[in-house]
Amino acid sequence: MELGIFFQPMGEGDPTWGVMLLSGLGWTLAVAALAWIMAFVLGSLIGIARTTDKRWLVMLGGAYVELFRNIPLLVQFFVWYFVVPGVIPAVKNIVIELDPITHQFVTAVLCLGFFTAARIAEQVRSGIETLPRGQRNAGYALGLTQMQTYRYVLLPMAYRMIIPPMTSELMNLIKNTAVAYSIGLVELFFRTREMGETTFRYFEAFAAATLMYLVIALLANRLMALVERRLAIPGQAAGGRHV
Repeated sequence: MELGIFFQPMGEGDPTWGVMLLSGLGWTLAVAALAWIMAFVLGSLIGIARTTDKRWLVMLGGAYVELFRNIPLLVQFFVWYFVVPGVIPAVKNIVIELDPITHQFVTAVLCLGFFTAARIAEQVRSGIETLPRGQRNAGYALGLTQMQTYRYVLLPMAYRMIIPPMTSELMNLIKNTAVAYSIGLVELFFRTREMGETTFRYFEAFAAATLMYLVIALLANRLMALVERRLAIPGQAAGGRHV
């Protein structure tokens, strides 16, 4: 393995390949962070909607989950990038004002956000439904509204219980950012392929990318593990098991 390739410039006056890989990593982290925030908020709302006593909300939330969870992610990227601007004039007008990189970045965030939200919605729904029915009834008995019962009684417990599966979703989201290369976003996988195809140093390029993906995934895992320990319910393990 020749490490010197990472210190060689891409071309006359260009940055080195190592710098370009780090630049791609920066785009990967930015997409993952923003998509996670969007997915967590939207997924929580949909998960809550699916556990209310309003049938139309339950059906609407279920339709969203089935739609986004059953269409391949690559297809969703193409739909958001090529199809949506072509069939919705308002979106097309916005895209015209954006430069290509911004368009690709926004598309990647939205696509991954909507896709991951469907999965988080299922985690939130299962977490709420795992709680004893008595907790919901106790909130109502105290005079809390349905919204207050979710905010102060159900969600604080449900979120604690679903941290392990949420950790898996975060790690999957980080890995799924690689699909953004399909629309031209210069994230880590895009830069890795570019380096391999230009220098023919595929082993070095993909070895470096693998190490970067591994490090950020492990950091995300450790961060979520720390959150789980800090928010652990005394006398109860993750998933509602008593200890």
